[in-house]
Amino acid sequence: MKILFTFYVPSGGIDTLNRQRCHVLKHVGIEGHLLYTNPGSVIHNPTSIPMYTTSFDEDIAQLIRTNRYQLVIVSSDYLMLERLRRLGYRGPILFEAQGLGHISLAERTVQEAVPYLRQHASGVHLPKTAHLVQLFRKYCPWLPQYSFPNVVNTDTMHYKYNPPVSTPIVAWVGRLESNKNWKHFLEIGYWMHYYMPNVRLWMFYDSTIYVEEDRQQFEPFIQKLNLQHILTIRDRVPHAHMADYYSMIGDSGGFLLSTSQAEGFGYAVAEAMCCRCPVLSTDSDGVRAFITHNVTGKFYPFGNIEQAVQEGRSLISDQALRASIREQGLFHIKNHFSPSKYQTDFLNMVNHVLVLTHNKRK
Repeated sequence: MKILFTFYVPSGGIDTLNRQRCHVLKHVGIEGHLLYTNPGSVIHNPTSIPMYTTSFDEDIAQLIRTNRYQLVIVSSDYLMLERLRRLGYRGPILFEAQGLGHISLAERTVQEAVPYLRQHASGVHLPKTAHLVQLFRKYCPWLPQYSFPNVVNTDTMHYKYNPPVSTPIVAWVGRLESNKNWKHFLEIGYWMHYYMPNVRLWMFYDSTIYVEEDRQQFEPFIQKLNLQHILTIRDRVPHAHMADYYSMIGDSGGFLLSTSQAEGFGYAVAEAMCCRCPVLSTDSDGVRAFITHNVTGKFYPFGNIEQAVQEGRSLISDQALRASIREQGLFHIKNHFSPSKYQTDFLNMVNHVLVLTHNKRK
């Protein structure tokens, strides 16, 4: 069976999801292909998975004709639903609620998508994230909904020993836009360094994907806080190298800091935990699937920088709690987001969609 997954750009959490699920689904007879309408940073993440980057109708039409996909899954880009039909695809299409951003933006996207979903979609696939589930129940109660966790493949994303870093690293992964909330990372990092002068900051981001206003504010904000001497910026790190970095951060005595306003899933958080890197995060909905406070990670209330600093200092200095969080976090990911569980959930969804489609055509 061939399935096509589509999205705007090969970057961030959806690129991670697509690679991981194509890898695990091939073991149950599903050949996943990837279509991105913009090239993004694809060159930095080479893969053996069939991947196409094009926005031309004739290319997409040829792709559909050549591969005769039994199912297409469209992430976020609801206009692609109509486009696929116009270009000749007649099979079932699932809309996937991934990468929709802040809750208000996600709601607006769902509202705008409704007429396209009603006319072209066979269902919606989404992670078990409360605000996403509620939005589709509210605006699309007639649409079949398939909700189950994304896969986190600990066979490929796992702890790797590296030469130790001598100072605790507080790290951040994201984009320069308001939902990822990079300013709070820098402010929290400033105060972490104030109280713990040996702390250093690492930022991982993609310089090709940003909101212009945030990009213009980025360097001046760093200079305003005088962080140049303790901040290392890592641009477009290949995904295959992230396990090394997460492992180094965990072994340094530091942690990953997630400052997002809302997350649909939060792959950076899950993958850090796979590598025994503890996480301090805002309670940003999607990451509730991973973090139980002081058990598998730590939460702080969004916007409360003082409490974030307090929790961060605890995560560095309380060695017993830190060790427990590292072990329990890894155990939780392995037991709740395994490839085998995802394979079962995904196959159940596909079989149900195909049966519904067959019955509808009778």
